[in-house]
Amino acid sequence: MSNREKDYYHALYDIAHTINSSLDLPEVLQRVAKITAEHMHAKACSIRLLSRDRKRLVFGAAYGLSEQYLRKGDVEVDKSGVDRQVLRGNTVIIPDATEDERFQYPEWAKLEGIRSVLVVPLATRGQIIGVMRVYTAERREFSDEEIEFLSLIADLAALAIDNARLYQVLKGDYEMLLSYQERLFDD
Repeated sequence: MSNREKDYYHALYDIAHTINSSLDLPEVLQRVAKITAEHMHAKACSIRLLSRDRKRLVFGAAYGLSEQYLRKGDVEVDKSGVDRQVLRGNTVIIPDATEDERFQYPEWAKLEGIRSVLVVPLATRGQIIGVMRVYTAERREFSDEEIEFLSLIADLAALAIDNARLYQVLKGDYEMLLSYQERLFDD
């Protein structure tokens, strides 16, 4: 097993452990973003989730990006050619985000020191629910192994998101049932 394979194995172990140890979705996604950036030797990683109206990608978690960059706003799907491609199920590699017309905020990428970006879909149960991005400060050609690794992490993150949403639904149903029982027996 090569050093890279060992590194990826440890990252997958850490992410699986993180997902199984907490139902606090923001905390889980934040940890997944950090582990991903560190093990891919990248500047940063972000996770954005598709809004209910499917028009925007809203912040889910990020590691390695400045507050100023994160406050630039939601990604509007209609204005981001990159994300339209990814939301169709494709992986997108951007060699230079400051010059790629598909990238919605190239001026912000330049200010943040972002050069190359790898973007994969977050998919669960046949539906794409968001995107996961890895950013580098230098121009980088992403290998097939890196693309496969990020896609696997995105699948795990999507599973965590799906589980957290199902948990919230069940919790809400349970609380509604308890409330109904209390009213029933109070009358």
